[in-house]
Amino acid sequence: MRDLPSSIADLRKSYERAELDEQASHANPLLQFDQWLREAIEGQIPEPNAMTLATVGSNLRPSTRVVLIKGYDERGIVWYTNYDSRKGQELAGNPFAALQFHWVELERVVRIEGRVEKVSAEESDAYFASRPLDSRIGAWASPQSQPIDSRTLLVTNAAKYAAQFLLQPPRPPHWGGYRLVPDRWEFWQGRKSRLHDRLRYELQGSGEASQWTRQRLAP
Repeated sequence: MRDLPSSIADLRKSYERAELDEQASHANPLLQFDQWLREAIEGQIPEPNAMTLATVGSNLRPSTRVVLIKGYDERGIVWYTNYDSRKGQELAGNPFAALQFHWVELERVVRIEGRVEKVSAEESDAYFASRPLDSRIGAWASPQSQPIDSRTLLVTNAAKYAAQFLLQPPRPPHWGGYRLVPDRWEFWQGRKSRLHDRLRYELQGSGEASQWTRQRLAP
């Protein structure tokens, strides 16, 4: 294996901005996430809504990509995409996934795991209608994840659908929202000497009897 350039191998950073203590954290992971996301937004972190989505295909190979969170509540974490894309096909075959937020400037990571379901058609319609016109046309123009000969196809498709739909493109049947229903969260706060803080929340039980348990993990 080729050695890494010394300039890469020697990169170091001491994490000293904050700490994550069990007593100071929320018992409900959603509240802890809400606090951290708000702090990332208020701190003007670049793209605080960006999250890595990991799925697994039928060949058991994992794949990741960055998507944008578009909503969250006690039901789960929501994003929107093309259902025919690679991630959509993988979720159709294996409806479990993982999400990760990395707020570098705050030295924080949030990891979320759980089952994925489609949001209702009404939710997808409402969000689609709120998107800029170019984005709505783009949802029709791009056969996401499929090989194309050149960018000309995208431009041609965009012009075609813009002429067809004018200012009111409907939501494509292949486009909509997903919701990850968490059963595990992990909050990571960088600390000095690599003795980082890690708190894991796991959902125990089901229905109204379910509750979150919280544990500290070794870094």
